[in-house]
Amino acid sequence: MPSAWVAAPQDRVLREVAAGLAERCGAVLVGADGVGKTLAARRAAGDGARWVVGTAAQRTVPFGAFGALLADAHIAGDGRPAELLRAAHDYLTGDGARQLFVIDDAHLLDHLSATLVYQLALSGSAQLIVTIRADTELPDAIAALWADELLIQVEVAALDRAATATVLESALGTAPDDAAINDAFARSHGNPLHLRHLADAGDLRARGSLTELIDGYLAGLPAPVRGVLDYLAIAEPLRRGDLATLADNDAVDHAEALGVIVVDGDAMVYPAHPLYTDRAGAGLTPDAERTLRTSLVDHLTSQPSGHVGDQLRLAALSLGSDSAAEVADTVAAAQRALQLGELTLAEQLAKAALDRAGGLAARLALAYALAWQGRGREADAALAAVNPEQLSPPELIAWALPRAANQFWMLNEPERATAFLQTTRGHVAAPAAQATLDALAATFAMNAGAPLRTLRIAREVLASPHADEVAVGWAASAAALSSARAGQFDDVEALARRATAADHPGLLRFTSGFGRITALVMAGRLTDARTLAQRFTDFAELQQPGRAIGETLVGYVAIAQGDFDAAVRLLSRAADPLARTGYSWGPLALSLLAQALGQQGDQLGAAKVFSRAESRHGLKSTLFAPELALARAWSKAARGDTTGAIEAARDAVQTAERGGQSAIALRALQDATRLGDMRAVQRAQRLAVEVDCVLGRLTLAHARALAAGDSTALTEVAADLADQGLHPAAADAAKQAERL
Repeated sequence: MPSAWVAAPQDRVLREVAAGLAERCGAVLVGADGVGKTLAARRAAGDGARWVVGTAAQRTVPFGAFGALLADAHIAGDGRPAELLRAAHDYLTGDGARQLFVIDDAHLLDHLSATLVYQLALSGSAQLIVTIRADTELPDAIAALWADELLIQVEVAALDRAATATVLESALGTAPDDAAINDAFARSHGNPLHLRHLADAGDLRARGSLTELIDGYLAGLPAPVRGVLDYLAIAEPLRRGDLATLADNDAVDHAEALGVIVVDGDAMVYPAHPLYTDRAGAGLTPDAERTLRTSLVDHLTSQPSGHVGDQLRLAALSLGSDSAAEVADTVAAAQRALQLGELTLAEQLAKAALDRAGGLAARLALAYALAWQGRGREADAALAAVNPEQLSPPELIAWALPRAANQFWMLNEPERATAFLQTTRGHVAAPAAQATLDALAATFAMNAGAPLRTLRIAREVLASPHADEVAVGWAASAAALSSARAGQFDDVEALARRATAADHPGLLRFTSGFGRITALVMAGRLTDARTLAQRFTDFAELQQPGRAIGETLVGYVAIAQGDFDAAVRLLSRAADPLARTGYSWGPLALSLLAQALGQQGDQLGAAKVFSRAESRHGLKSTLFAPELALARAWSKAARGDTTGAIEAARDAVQTAERGGQSAIALRALQDATRLGDMRAVQRAQRLAVEVDCVLGRLTLAHARALAAGDSTALTEVAADLADQGLHPAAADAAKQAERL
């Protein structure tokens, strides 16, 4: 563009960024398009910063934004997300120096790039200046940067009238009259990019929105220069050499000279502003876009890459081109995108393969992508189109497992899912296939509130020499949590280790982890439990629903510790992402949130959340029925209904006992005792013998002292509870002693 950037960053913005770099890991610059976020970041960063730019074209490409920085990293394409992230993090920070990264347009980052940014901040191994567009949806890991207080948030505001006048005078070389300034300010609202285009047009009174001005500007570009932007609109960024081959070297030189594009130090080409490619892309006809895609695919195919990001980028570009990849390659790309959590890309690739050639592999990839996005009905429809009579035994298992799981969790039809699983088992003879189906049946039984049945099934699977890694993962994780809730603590650690050692851990690590955390809480090791729970919000688990499940586990321990503020914050943040999954973690998170709010005395908040928890509870979350009853108890306590609260806590105890969850019955007894249940001692005497643990012994001592009206004993048990970190129970025991 003829006019240069003339709106210097506001001093306030630069001071706040400097403070963020000094006091935390950096700052997030937030503002509308065109207000100067990138310029402020560049000025604040100075020389030597490493730049990462998010683009719309690479939003679904794993590590797309970090492509240039990781070009020589040799990150294996067959690794899992956590392994890839660890390798990328180590490569970027391997020299030990605390480098400064500028993450521009972070709202456009793919999941893995966003998670890597968070990991750089969390580890403290880098400083960050991040820019994001205001009022736009963000990757969860980017939103967590300031939610977790790693970076400070800095607003980049538009110019006021006085600053607008100064900028216009600088751009035009002469001071405009007041009327022109007023018109320009009214039309631009002080947006520097808008002002820049008004000045460029030579008419400060020109009407039209910013996008209309940009459209006019693009329309006036020479056709070869516009062609350069068109390629970037499809596949930003591009290497300068590639773009020169595709669009002509002279056109690239001309575009750079006009200020339409910028070329960074790695010879990667970007538009001078993201809105240029946004508007260029919007102006492309379907035929023109197809032609551009075909040219890009043909050119990039001639330069094969071993990087998974480049491979998936090429697969995505081939969609809608005349150079489609082989169907088998497209299916493989969809499966790889699934593994890396890029569900939108996986869905697009799987649909393309299915439309071209059908096939079970493409249909399965599509069903998984749909189900994991919470679109269970669509996933079921995709799977229902398969005729099981035409499947081989391995194909039957590959089809039946996701269909049963989708029915159980996403469609909330656990009875149908269980019956379907049993019917399918009757049609397979291979021991390995039977073990896999039984392992999923054990998981269903656990969620349906039958931990003892779960343990019987799981132990048979784990004892089978034919069980594969999938079966072992499901069976061991279900057994770990069921053992903990049944009070069989000696088995939990070994089962959890076996579950996570399986080659198919996925979200199962949270199930086995919850078993370990439960056992630690029952042992009175709350600090260890909190530390373990916190691990589940790190690294690849930042992607949903993993992060939300991890936050639920931390919230679970925080409630026992009396850290209700943290519990409410974490569980509130986790509830919505989990509600979309259909998993039983959703009702659990809401039940725990209602408990925390109730113990804070938030009568209205606890009642509202309890109502949500109750409406989402069903057979698939029966395992957590005791937690729901305790949510009712604390909701009633918050509104002063002590009698109702005690009755609800007793119901929690009875529900847990009937389901074989002896350890959870003890937890519920502790709450009943805190609420003043004089009859809790009867059950506590029996359960404390059945489940030998620190929490059981403390609960029995508390219940005995309360029933005896012994203030001295209550004071002593309050001290013992506090020593174990059970601060809410300690506080209630102390209050009960004071009242006697």
